[in-house]
Amino acid sequence: MEYVKRWYRQLMQVPELVSFEVKIEESDLFVMANVDVQEKVRELLERERRNLKAYLRYHPEFLNSLEPLRVPAFAPPICRLMAWASEKAQVGPMAAVAGAINERVFEGVKEEVKEFIVENGGDLLIVSSCSRVVAIYAGEDSPFSFKLGIKLPPGRWGVATSSGKVGPSLSLGKADAVVVISDSAALADAWATSLANLVKAKEDVEKVLRISENAYGVQGVFVAFGEIMGVRGKIELVAL
Repeated sequence: MEYVKRWYRQLMQVPELVSFEVKIEESDLFVMANVDVQEKVRELLERERRNLKAYLRYHPEFLNSLEPLRVPAFAPPICRLMAWASEKAQVGPMAAVAGAINERVFEGVKEEVKEFIVENGGDLLIVSSCSRVVAIYAGEDSPFSFKLGIKLPPGRWGVATSSGKVGPSLSLGKADAVVVISDSAALADAWATSLANLVKAKEDVEKVLRISENAYGVQGVFVAFGEIMGVRGKIELVAL
């Protein structure tokens, strides 16, 4: 996989938090926390990658399936989390991998941190005692990129974006961006892929917003398609 420079990270600095990157093969995490937990995050990322790769060695279908798959009770926790999220959103397990890694890493450090933000290929897990604003990026040609942000209240949030035009991740749709907010990063990741797959024309934007109203675990959705923007759920948009 060709490495893509995460240029947007220059815009993500939060002065009161310690920031660092942890890169292992395809995984590239950018973390901000109230204390320096870089070595712990590296250990956790190594563990989760090792567990996932071990499972894939004997279950290669888990890597390539575009549909949900059941996993045995003895499967690694990250695989069970991916399978659960993908079943809810009706996509393949790997659609939830970035969000699942974010969640599993946080579970390993949550006793040590009060503020924690991890970005993994554009997918975020945010645990914060204050409001945070996430900028929307829908490609260089979108009228919404870096013009709008989503203001999240204090708490724990998963934020994931899927696009048919931006980034290396597989999308069967043509949306500039579908952003999903959930209290689970893995669910947000899976649903972003699932909903973005359905956006192939401007007429699909409203359909996807209606589907999102009953999507398990989804708190809010933002859709960008050309000049069209749609919002549904608990999303507060702010001008940047």
